[in-house]
Amino acid sequence: MQGAIQAFRSRGNVLKHTVLQHVRVMNPATIPNAFSRFLSVSSARLEEHGFESTTIADILKGKGKSADGSWLWCTTEDSVYDAVKSMTHHNVGALVVVKPGEENAIAGIITERDYLRKIIVQGRSSKSTKVGDIMTEENKLITVTPDTRVLRAMQLMTENRIRHIPVINDKGMLGMVSIGDVVRAVVSEHREELNRLNAFIQGGY
Repeated sequence: MQGAIQAFRSRGNVLKHTVLQHVRVMNPATIPNAFSRFLSVSSARLEEHGFESTTIADILKGKGKSADGSWLWCTTEDSVYDAVKSMTHHNVGALVVVKPGEENAIAGIITERDYLRKIIVQGRSSKSTKVGDIMTEENKLITVTPDTRVLRAMQLMTENRIRHIPVINDKGMLGMVSIGDVVRAVVSEHREELNRLNAFIQGGY
């Protein structure tokens, strides 16, 4: 996955540099004033858009409040069995864990990996074990904010080998994004940037 990040950055930066360099090496004296102004404005817009501009807030907005997996949660007192059943029903790989009656105060996260390593491998009963006994606690969580850039989120997830990351702000829990959400956002962003560069080259930007 780290290689994918580097590839996205490398391809995007090389293409962008090539186009802007092409603009810089042209002799302004040989270009009509109107076209020169067009190049100046277009270059500024191109720089303004730039690569890597999508944030976690954009992902959450795209998922929508009603989207399965945008923020599914359980409590520390729920059984692991019920938590896994909820994950299976909603086709997600992790649940945010909160304390009973405190839905915006994150207590931790439970994932499929927790279930496999701490229940199946250890031969424990999922029905008699509480989520709070096997979850990754809040003080050990890797989190992001709505303003975090998607490539930074991808970097955190790959470096820490996690597939889900909670989104928080000063008011508490906002949602959760998966590695799939982040990858789709990166691919979409670079596709749009390539389209802008193509339009720029063709004079339609």
